[in-house]
Amino acid sequence: MIRLDALSNGCKIYQDPKAFCFGVDALLLCAFAKIKRSVRVIDLGTGNGIIPLALHSSHAKSGCHYTGLEVQEAAAALARKSVLVNGFENSIKIIQGDVKNVKKLFKPQSFDVVVSNPPYMKVQGSKESERQEKRIARNEVLCSFDDIAAAAAFLVKENGSVFFVHRPYRLQEIFEGLSRFKLAARRALFVYPAIDKAPEMVLIEAKKNYKKDLKIEPPLVMYQGRQYTKEFLEYTAL
Repeated sequence: MIRLDALSNGCKIYQDPKAFCFGVDALLLCAFAKIKRSVRVIDLGTGNGIIPLALHSSHAKSGCHYTGLEVQEAAAALARKSVLVNGFENSIKIIQGDVKNVKKLFKPQSFDVVVSNPPYMKVQGSKESERQEKRIARNEVLCSFDDIAAAAAFLVKENGSVFFVHRPYRLQEIFEGLSRFKLAARRALFVYPAIDKAPEMVLIEAKKNYKKDLKIEPPLVMYQGRQYTKEFLEYTAL
């Protein structure tokens, strides 16, 4: 059953629990991304539109325009419904299309900022029992990280930024993939589930044709016991 949820800032979003609901990684990516005034932003693999919706809500007076690209028809339709219920139709556009076909959908260097919360897992690690919508969102069924990096490199302006969230265990191939498309990692933030645990997520900012001098930000810890840490709540407060 489709449900209508609300973010802490009042933004509403339609979600289908049987398909895929957004996670904390999407909110972390929104907090990590640096969005200046009057820029054009595209979210690759937008799902139900959580990232453009959250970014617009937290930068409501910035004059930015957001585009969400989503390959799954049902998810794109749900994202459009959320845009309408919030009255964001003048600032957010949802396009159904494949990341691998961006050259047919957009002009090169047509965005100042690219963001993406891509599928984390290789196809061989997926559960065959999962609904197809969840398999596509979680696993590289329809696109790989290289496909995302290639699309981002084509779409972002020369001085623009690309923001990703991913799993730390895939860091080596992520950096290799970025390098293949002349994207240099400039900033990284590791997110830990607890102070004594290994990092669970990594957020990366990359720029095109830029010098390679990666800055590692102070770690962010999510939980203390069963409660979110004060730092985490402050960081993700959109």
